[in-house]
Amino acid sequence: MKKVGFVGWRGMVGSVLMDRMKEENDFKLIHPVFFTTSQIGEPGPDIGSEVQPLIDANSVEYLGDMDLVVSCQGSDYTKQMHSLLRNSGWNGYWIDAASFLRKSEKSIIVLDPINSDQIEKGIDTGIKDYVGGNCTVSLMLMAIGGLFKENLIQWVCSMTYQAASGAGAASMQELLTQMKQIGEISNKSLTKSSSNILEIDKDINKFINSDKISKKNFGYSLAGNVLPYIDSQLKNGQSREEWKNQFETNKILGITNDPIPLDGICVRVGSM
Repeated sequence: MKKVGFVGWRGMVGSVLMDRMKEENDFKLIHPVFFTTSQIGEPGPDIGSEVQPLIDANSVEYLGDMDLVVSCQGSDYTKQMHSLLRNSGWNGYWIDAASFLRKSEKSIIVLDPINSDQIEKGIDTGIKDYVGGNCTVSLMLMAIGGLFKENLIQWVCSMTYQAASGAGAASMQELLTQMKQIGEISNKSLTKSSSNILEIDKDINKFINSDKISKKNFGYSLAGNVLPYIDSQLKNGQSREEWKNQFETNKILGITNDPIPLDGICVRVGSM
């Protein structure tokens, strides 16, 4: 059986993958090896077989022993380890949930109901890096991919409203902290029968715009708010999240010349 290494399996994306693989009995088809960046030597997850100790995810030697590496650890980890592993001569398959490798000419963005032909061709021609796409792009293509394939679309303008979970577990925790902080600010006033809702609203807005509210991840308060800008700003005026729409859609569809223009607005909303 193929040795498959899993990195970042405890995070948001990794946990969903683990649950799904256990439900489908996928672990019986492979030899799974679990890696960690912080708990080396501790027991690995219970997958219905003998529990093995966790292995150092920063070890090129151990990663290099895998036939496939599945990473849900994020782009920083991929930036650090992918090139080291490839430069060591490793020729296995790297399967990634993060965005870092999506721009690489040596990678394929995987959305098999839409580009299964491209995936199969990539395997046949020696492509070794396969990357999950942006969630907005994937959902959009699942809905209207057939229209693209029939050349019935000239351009697309999409509006998306994205929950905190898209920014990761730490951002979800920050949203909960912000909710708690705002609740504490308003709690005393709400218990008074004479409370003035306009004054409460004023106090909350003052707190939201202060440096006292937790905002390390989002930069602003997401609780009681919407943030009409996701990720970093590009020179053309788009946010990176908006830019991904056109780039990834055309790459998934295999369009290299005369790309279909896509634009829109990506808004972060105060939902988990």
